Amino acid sequence: MKNGTLALAAAALAVSGTVALPAHAGQTAAEKGEARLAKMIEGRTPGKPVKCVSAMDSNRLKVIDETAIVYDAGRTVYVARPTDPRVLDRNDVLVTKRYGSQFCVNDSMRMVDRMNGFTTGVVFLEDFVPYTKEG
Repeated sequence: MKNGTLALAAAALAVSGTVALPAHAGQTAAEKGEARLAKMIEGRTPGKPVKCVSAMDSNRLKVIDETAIVYDAGRTVYVARPTDPRVLDRNDVLVTKRYGSQFCVNDSMRMVDRMNGFTTGVVFLEDFVPYTKEG
């Protein structure tokens, strides 16, 4: 009888709408990515787009699911959006072939499955837009 009571109580909660879901539960990966990017560039002023950024420290490069590739250079954050944002996936790793100390939109970039090591997509970037903190 306890199982029946528990099932009835669960059904009543579901029907009454009192079951709380996280605020981001209904968001797509792209919507979550856009929200994350908005927080990263909040309070910054966009500048003139550039083809390359000085990227001596690759640990400052972040991939935001289905949204953008971001390079954090301190006061300035550079955002490059891919032509096909769906290729950026948290289950994959960005593999780049750079020529020199800069990270450029025409560098060879691909996404690789982190578990199996096979290529899942090729990344083509638009220009990097710098967002700089004032002061």
